[in-house]
Amino acid sequence: MISGRALHHVLRLGNRKANMDFYRKILNMKVLRHEEFTETCAAQCNGPYDNRWSKTMVGYKHEHESFVLELTYNYGVKEYKLGNEFGGVVIKSSDVVENVKSNKYPFEDIAGSKGDILIRAPDGFKFFIINEKVADGVDPMCFIIYNVSNLDNSIKYWNGLLNMSILRQDNKKALLSYNGGKFGIEFNKIDEKIDRGEAYGRIAFGVPYTLQPSIDELMKKNSKTILTPLVVLDTPGKASVRVIILADPDGHEICFVDDEGFSQLSEYDDKSEADLDKYIKKDPFQDQ
Repeated sequence: MISGRALHHVLRLGNRKANMDFYRKILNMKVLRHEEFTETCAAQCNGPYDNRWSKTMVGYKHEHESFVLELTYNYGVKEYKLGNEFGGVVIKSSDVVENVKSNKYPFEDIAGSKGDILIRAPDGFKFFIINEKVADGVDPMCFIIYNVSNLDNSIKYWNGLLNMSILRQDNKKALLSYNGGKFGIEFNKIDEKIDRGEAYGRIAFGVPYTLQPSIDELMKKNSKTILTPLVVLDTPGKASVRVIILADPDGHEICFVDDEGFSQLSEYDDKSEADLDKYIKKDPFQDQ
């Protein structure tokens, strides 16, 4: 039986400098680790691009204790066409609401709420900020939203095959999670064709190394899409990890990574923020 730990969701950046200012200065996220790659990822972690790229992990707490965002940047690619497959990220934080307003960052009030707001990253990704203070030790990251074409088919896949628990459901939406709601995915039925555009990402879950082959077998048995069969990915100077990449009925990508390797790879690196700023400063493809 599959049971995973939600690790991160990938977002693809165009203007790296502007976006990193947003995640750090507006959302108040911390840079947890930063990695540079000279060759494309064997599992297309940076998308269908064969070039130099970087990965920056940002969040409110360290990766071993919270859900974070993986921000990938392809050198030379300044913008991506947004699709409609990704609905946004939901964050609970009155501090972020205050920060948005004090910095005069553009926002929209969410009708019927008690001060909740919607803001957009420079590349257009939506962030819904719930205007509530979180208790000490609680991760402000609540859930991400995936738009889907058929809610029943999505539930059959994510609950029936991948064994995620249904926390709430109605005719249009369903929130699923592996850990009782500590972090989850809300599947939102939309009445238009799903368009993944060019900026699509993927969600990653950590599972035991020994469980990965059974995920491969389960997908094959049920004739489901495997985008990348079991493969080992290397990070220069850090631990290697084994992954298998799947796609759900609407093409949303799912990465199951081995917990053993990932626990070593994802250690906090206090030099990462300085490294990131160094690479941003000397990036030949973007105006500073």
